[in-house]
Amino acid sequence: MRKFFQIIGFIVFCLFVLGLFSIGSGLSSLVGKEKKLGSDSVLMLELDGVILDGKKFLKDLRKYRALDEVKGILVQMNSPGGVVGPSQEIYSELKKTREVYKKPVVVSGSGLVASGAFYAAMGADKVITNPGTLMGSIGVIMEFANLSKLYDWAKIQRYVVKTGAYKDTGAEYREMREDEKKLLTTLMDDVLMQFKTAISQGRNMPMDKVTQYADGRIFTGKEAVELGFADQVGTLSDAIEVIGELSGLGKNPEIFEAPKEHESVLEFLMDGAESRLKLNPVESVKSTMKLMGQPLFILPGVWIE
Repeated sequence: MRKFFQIIGFIVFCLFVLGLFSIGSGLSSLVGKEKKLGSDSVLMLELDGVILDGKKFLKDLRKYRALDEVKGILVQMNSPGGVVGPSQEIYSELKKTREVYKKPVVVSGSGLVASGAFYAAMGADKVITNPGTLMGSIGVIMEFANLSKLYDWAKIQRYVVKTGAYKDTGAEYREMREDEKKLLTTLMDDVLMQFKTAISQGRNMPMDKVTQYADGRIFTGKEAVELGFADQVGTLSDAIEVIGELSGLGKNPEIFEAPKEHESVLEFLMDGAESRLKLNPVESVKSTMKLMGQPLFILPGVWIE
């Protein structure tokens, strides 16, 4: 009898494994199915969330903009900005798409087009925004934490061996000196000038006017249009019409969305669990800590996954 149940158990296990392979095959075809360009189209890309590296966005932009079938680029933005370098790289690549590949670029503002995302948007031909979209936040910020009192409370002594007076600038175990703050302010002023120059050139706007609003303030999409920082109040549908006309495809162009990267079956099944993990406040703090100690084009207090 025991042997009989062992055989039954083995058969059930085999059927279970075969079922997993069958489900995995179906999910793989569902998740990893490659889209193809069949006709002249507008490539639509999303710039969503905090800009940490921009690798996926830049990879898709570089891959598809060179294709003859792609006649224009539409970027749907919903981002508070992020790290300086990647924000600048996205801006440069959008600008290159227009100047080198001779293909129009239109940005459609969703909920947020702030700071680094706003910088990136300056590489487009046109910026279309919802009236209530939050835009601007032109400025640079660096965040640090002074944990010296916490270390004292925990009876932890931190020390450092360094090669220069500024090598541990921003360290969390001590208060920052005034000369260090001055040094970092000079650095941020340089980066801010790069930001303002991109806006002045992208919007064909006098530097004096850019400087007037480069104090970190945000404005609505409606205000942005009135001030000259955006071109038109409109929805995504309006942006599609604009890029269609600029690309010569008419007001109702074929839209091609870059496919998502292939996921494993396990990743596909874990998406729901990962989404729940993102609600964990500890994870939010860890994510915020990643951005500390580096110059940022970001709207503080906003984190979009």
